Amino acid sequence: MLSIGSIVIRVDNLERQMVFWQAALGYEPRHEPVDDFVILQPPSGDGTCISLDRVPAPIQIPPRLHLDLYTDEQDAEVQRLLGLGATRVEWSKRPADADYVILADPEGNRFCVVDTAGPGNSPSSPAEG
Repeated sequence: MLSIGSIVIRVDNLERQMVFWQAALGYEPRHEPVDDFVILQPPSGDGTCISLDRVPAPIQIPPRLHLDLYTDEQDAEVQRLLGLGATRVEWSKRPADADYVILADPEGNRFCVVDTAGPGNSPSSPAEG
């Protein structure tokens, strides 16, 4: 049986992205970062990690992979992430009643903040375009 150990995000500026994702998720480095790679993990050490891999590359739009971050305080979390340097991404196919908000980290890597407090508490995941 397999499980997801880490989701890898390619970045240009390892330090800036490490600061953003640590603040966004409350994660901490598993080990001291090396020149081009760091694994961020939940403080407990349990759960899926985020690995940042410095490999400068153009951003593919739409991305083939993105994170869905779940919260029952969507508005507050979106504002917090915007304050950390995230930007809002507008998408013409996003329904008006969508339970997600599309953001991008400081380097443009997209992720969604999904509202888990809404009706039914079953988040949907967009096939963003």
